[in-house]
Amino acid sequence: MNTTPLAGAKSPFPGRLILEGQVDQVMKILVINCGSSSLKYQLFDMDNESVLAKGLVERIGIEGSQIKHTKTGMDAVVNQTPIPDHKVAIKLVLDALTDKQHGVLSSLSELSAVGHRVVHGGEDFASSVKLDAKVMEAVKRCVPLAPLHNPANIMGIEAVTAALPNIPQVGVFDTAFHQTMPPHAFIYGVPYGYYEKYKVRRYGFHGTSHFFVSRRAAEMLGQPIEKLKIVTCHLGNGSSITAVDGGKSIDTSMGFTPLAGVLMGTRSGDVDPALLPFIANMEKLSVAELDSLLNKKSGLLGVSGISSDLRDIESAAGKGDKRAKLAEDILNYDVKKYIGAYAAAMGGIDALVFTAGVGENSASTRAAVCEGLEFLGIKIDAQKNDMRGKEMEISAAGSKVHVLVIPTNEELMIARDTKRLAF
Repeated sequence: MNTTPLAGAKSPFPGRLILEGQVDQVMKILVINCGSSSLKYQLFDMDNESVLAKGLVERIGIEGSQIKHTKTGMDAVVNQTPIPDHKVAIKLVLDALTDKQHGVLSSLSELSAVGHRVVHGGEDFASSVKLDAKVMEAVKRCVPLAPLHNPANIMGIEAVTAALPNIPQVGVFDTAFHQTMPPHAFIYGVPYGYYEKYKVRRYGFHGTSHFFVSRRAAEMLGQPIEKLKIVTCHLGNGSSITAVDGGKSIDTSMGFTPLAGVLMGTRSGDVDPALLPFIANMEKLSVAELDSLLNKKSGLLGVSGISSDLRDIESAAGKGDKRAKLAEDILNYDVKKYIGAYAAAMGGIDALVFTAGVGENSASTRAAVCEGLEFLGIKIDAQKNDMRGKEMEISAAGSKVHVLVIPTNEELMIARDTKRLAF
């Protein structure tokens, strides 16, 4: 990998950057996904939806920070430099995009709009929205619902606003797609006053991914989304299953937080709530320690004792490791149960979609999940299923349900919504 520093990456921007005039003939949209200590970005040419450049800023506010930038068709370039906050990170991204050698913009006036991934929109947002002061107030109100994610998302938005005060910005919410769930699917069986006071309810996540792949499935099948009953399986380090009936999410496996649902890389998924005080009392754990246990030390890692990465689990299971095999079996069983439940909730199923890192790349996971679901009309072709990362139908001849593998593209979905809403 070429590790030549980006020209000018260490130099500060000359004050506040102001767009002097948008270029009308080509719409270029920057998509930003801010984490607490990282920032992913992609720049799209929306005339043909191609990616012009992408990159990752890592270890923001931590020693060893760097930006890795890739111009499409060229080797990645890496610049290791102090990045104390998201404001500096955004400046480095804009520097990279306008770099004479590795950039793709002659000036920032070519940039049309910026789209942001925002994890939690609460009940305020059922769709993507153009960002303004009123919207930002609502996003900030959701911080208690996503204390690890929303503050970072907000920092990214504010950093762009500081650097490019005149550019349109759009927020695309992970929770928005699931706002069509009926109350009987999102209200928990706890005193109703907690919902009224604290908005305790099922929200669901990965909404942008579920939205994208469900609509792509309808396109692949040549049928209107309004007539389809689809179960979408976003399987990765974090995983969620969604019932999409007529294009709308009617139920999803993640809940008030992304901890609920199926077994994940380090997250427990569904457990008996009474298990929590039991473990806390037996192990003398604080609430924070219990939260860390469930989110960071459980799942595939906790059961196997080996890794949170399914590739490592599959390798160990293949060599006879019983706990690795158990972890693998739990994941496959959990996904299978949700598919059956959601087929029942919708009164049928027309298509089953696998997506995200595991869903797109693990043939053994897809095969194990579908095994035993023949009674629902689900049957896959072993030869078609023997592939990684391709968009294709893997249903066997005679399968009543279309089984599809669709690589997700949340960034493109964000870019499309930004194009639609920014002007």
